[in-house]
Amino acid sequence: MSLSTHVLDTVTGRPAQGLFVRLSRRAPHGFVPVAEGRTDGDGRIREWSPLGREWSADGDPRPGTYRLIFDTGAYLGKDAFFPEVSIVFTIRDAGEHHHVPLLLSPFAYSTYRGS
Repeated sequence: MSLSTHVLDTVTGRPAQGLFVRLSRRAPHGFVPVAEGRTDGDGRIREWSPLGREWSADGDPRPGTYRLIFDTGAYLGKDAFFPEVSIVFTIRDAGEHHHVPLLLSPFAYSTYRGS
């Protein structure tokens, strides 16, 4: 199983480069940060920097409920109506690739399960 994300700036029609993203996993008493990263020149995070034990030994997340927090305020600056975007999703099958794209503008965003 693996997890990736891709952020597209729908105003410019280009990838959102350098956007900070943190991945957390739901625990009994809230979400615990497990990895983080910055989008590359193509707006993607393919490899994460692990932060905790909730990350498996092979470098991929385990089944569970996760939250991606995108620091959209730092990327969009003063025009950001949404200073961060939080997407919560569940990984059930450890054998599948999970891709969570974000389409972003100063006043709107959308997401879906990608491939």
